Amino acid sequence: MKRQVLIISIFYFSYVIGQVSYSVPEEMPKGSLVGNIAQDLGLDIKRLRSGKARIYTGDSAQYIELNRERGVLLIKEKIDREALCRQTTPCALHFQITLENPLELFPVTVEITDINDNAPVFLKEERVFEISESAIIGSKFMLEKAIDPDIGQNGLQRYTLKPSDNFVLKLHAQSDGSKKVEMILQKNLDREKQEHISLVLTAEDGGEPQRTGTMQIHVTVLDANDNAPVFSKPVYKASISESSVIGTLVTKVTASDADKGLNGEVTYVIGNNMDSVAKLFHINSEGDVILDGPIDYEKEKVYNLDIEAIDQGGLSDSTKIIIDVIDVNDNSPIVNMISTSGSVPEDSAHKTVIALMSVNDPDSDTNGRVNCVINENIPFEIKFTSNNFYSLLTDSDLDRETASEYNITVTCSDEGLPSLSSKVTLTLQISDVNDNAPVFERSSYEAYIVENNTPGLSVFTVRARDADWNQNARVSYILEDSSFNGVPVSSYVSISADSGVIHAVRSFDYEQIKDFQFRVKAQDGGSPPLSSNVTVKILIQDQNDNPPQVLYPVQTGGSLVAEMVPRSADVGYLVTKVVAVDVDSGQNAWLSYKLQKATDRALFEVGLQNGEIRTIRQVTDKDAKKQRLTVIVEDNGQPSRSATVIVNVAVADSFPEVLSEYTDFTQDKEYNDNLTFYLVLALAVVSFLFITCLVVIISVKIYRWRQSRILYHSNLPVIPYYPPRYSDTMGTGTLPHVYNYEVCRTTDSRKSDCKFGRGGSQNVLIMDPSSTGTMKRIESEKSILDEPDSPLEQKPPNNDWRFTQGQRPGPSGPHMPYGTHIRWTPKSGTRATGGPEVAMGTGPWPQPPTEAEQLQALMAAANEVSEATATLGPGTMGLSTRYSPQFTLQHVPDYRQNVYIPGSTATLTSNPQQQQATAQQATQQALPPPQASAQAEPPKAVQTPASKKKSTKKEKK
Repeated sequence: MKRQVLIISIFYFSYVIGQVSYSVPEEMPKGSLVGNIAQDLGLDIKRLRSGKARIYTGDSAQYIELNRERGVLLIKEKIDREALCRQTTPCALHFQITLENPLELFPVTVEITDINDNAPVFLKEERVFEISESAIIGSKFMLEKAIDPDIGQNGLQRYTLKPSDNFVLKLHAQSDGSKKVEMILQKNLDREKQEHISLVLTAEDGGEPQRTGTMQIHVTVLDANDNAPVFSKPVYKASISESSVIGTLVTKVTASDADKGLNGEVTYVIGNNMDSVAKLFHINSEGDVILDGPIDYEKEKVYNLDIEAIDQGGLSDSTKIIIDVIDVNDNSPIVNMISTSGSVPEDSAHKTVIALMSVNDPDSDTNGRVNCVINENIPFEIKFTSNNFYSLLTDSDLDRETASEYNITVTCSDEGLPSLSSKVTLTLQISDVNDNAPVFERSSYEAYIVENNTPGLSVFTVRARDADWNQNARVSYILEDSSFNGVPVSSYVSISADSGVIHAVRSFDYEQIKDFQFRVKAQDGGSPPLSSNVTVKILIQDQNDNPPQVLYPVQTGGSLVAEMVPRSADVGYLVTKVVAVDVDSGQNAWLSYKLQKATDRALFEVGLQNGEIRTIRQVTDKDAKKQRLTVIVEDNGQPSRSATVIVNVAVADSFPEVLSEYTDFTQDKEYNDNLTFYLVLALAVVSFLFITCLVVIISVKIYRWRQSRILYHSNLPVIPYYPPRYSDTMGTGTLPHVYNYEVCRTTDSRKSDCKFGRGGSQNVLIMDPSSTGTMKRIESEKSILDEPDSPLEQKPPNNDWRFTQGQRPGPSGPHMPYGTHIRWTPKSGTRATGGPEVAMGTGPWPQPPTEAEQLQALMAAANEVSEATATLGPGTMGLSTRYSPQFTLQHVPDYRQNVYIPGSTATLTSNPQQQQATAQQATQQALPPPQASAQAEPPKAVQTPASKKKSTKKEKK
């Protein structure tokens, strides 16, 4: 196989145009190699694959295919040169190889060479001649030409006639390259000798191997007809428009015969019957050549007709008609999209190629000259490159947000008259690029929420819009990191990432936070993402959720705080002033005071706005000494909230009258019943804790005993040291080592309670209902020592018990932070405990006790509590137990109930001798046996089982 490669030219545009030519013979089997196109074009195999190389043939059939993996051209279908090109030479296939990214175009020409695959063929296998015997030597008899579709050397080369006794062949070359075959009489015929003559006409080609075709010629010798027809012209020329209809007269030929009669009648026939031309034309007996079928200039530009004139004697003559087809603008331009881009990014550069197309018009000259334009007002342009190829390029900036899709209409028109045009529309999508940040609907937001909201409540919604599309326009909302009053703003509010709904994380309190602000970021889903910020301010709205709080007079649990009004008080006398506040704001904090209940409503009134209690008439002797006023304080909220305060007023001129009147003051029955229930409940809890502790201690004791046995048998001298007030690390003990108890009980009081201490001032007088001479004022208390086991000391009272106006409200009494204190007050008014000067909290042991002693002390304390509870009459016992810091419940403050009588100028002093005697008696009861030291020694280390045995032996000795 012979293959030729010819590289003609290469042009560089936004794509590359080159041309390669190959030559291959026809009838090659499918899959045969045409050429290595990658090598001939200088392209890499990877480029063919990445550029999606393909063959573009337009409307023609595709006989060649491209193998991208090998970079070669292969035969896709067997090629028949005769069917493809007929007699046209050279016969070639023209197609283009296109590449993408970037767009490149390479024209390729494959010439199809002829092989000797067709033998010469006659239309008829035999021909019959009737020749008069009078035919003169040299008479011509036209023979039918053989048809050989091959060309060149493989085509028809020569004819031979056998036998050649009477006839010889003569060939005449014609303008179209074919040869006219004539049989020439070279010897007179003699019917009497030979009436029938059989000849064989052989047509031979020049191919290898040689192929031939034969036709039988039968000659019948007739009687004399010695004149043959003769045409007026050897060649006729005519022209016809391709738009001519069937039946149009093309031309007229004339042949004359000198004979007379039947021998002079001439019949016309078209000689090239085998050719398709014979189907387009026919000739009548008059010699008129008439159009018999449609003709197309684009398919055939010239037609050659062989006309034969035959008389009745069998003599004939021949002529040739050359018919030129005139072109008419009957074809619109054909637009073929070679390569298109369905979408292009909106940030594409100028002159970006988005489509490549070829435009062809089969017409000729001006009828085939084409111009292409696109619709206006779009950012694109069309550019002519070469060889009827056009490219579509961007002409300006693209913006998807302005136009996301373009319908580009390409209109191609020829220059014929009338002009014909074709249109093709290309839909181009503009793909989005993340070039727009989200934009909030407002520059800032303000939202209101009522306090005491439910956590998770939706407060407000922020919205941002992104002009981009799809993922680039998907907005997510993020709460920026910030803090308010040192607390992250995320603990106040949260935001939904998708909807932008802001939720309250907690319940807000207007009294703590009135407003706060934060920033919300809206971020799109592009890459890289774009974002914008906005400030959101949340304002808390007040709710009437706080009742008024009474600051004065102070309401104590069991103490009686009374205001004294002299009987000589005039109308409008200021008894006291109820002071209250409301932490709400606005109308919710406007307070009003009303007298709800009073012993004598006609004696007192309360100021509606200021809360001042004044007399509204003169005090008389008939008025009761004890006046109880209930004042209600209401705010102006909706709904309104209120608080009540009880004010005790003593109508007396002297302080002893007040004491005698309030000595028999009894508590309300309902309050005593509640107190009894709580005491029983507390006793049950203490009993449960005691039993639990007892079980734990016994379990620990057994465990430690077993551990000591193990240590004893192991002969290991292990004696761990435990610092004071530390429990051992083996987990054998959980109780501390020092226990202090102080029990305060009253035999006559119907109200007993467990009181837990709180800090307070020392400006309230304490009056015991069962005593008339033990009033005292605590001036100050000594701070607790750093060592937890240190005793709590109290300074002696000051003789001056009167208070200034600023010192009136507040509880009194020092804190008792360590130890359990139980105070017993008998009916006589004397207390079992020592005075403030007695050291408390040292405990019954001067040294750290053993665990057995601790257990005994606990059991004795519980016994004593049970007995005391059983011996109480109408009253109850108030018990509060507090252990050291390792087993802490709570401390019990020493509340001394005081009664303050305003307006009095009397000076009350306590009895120092009675206090001293009482203190000495309490000290003797609290002190340990004589062999123990009065001052608590520093605690020793907790003993281990091994050390306990040693100490026990020493004590026995």
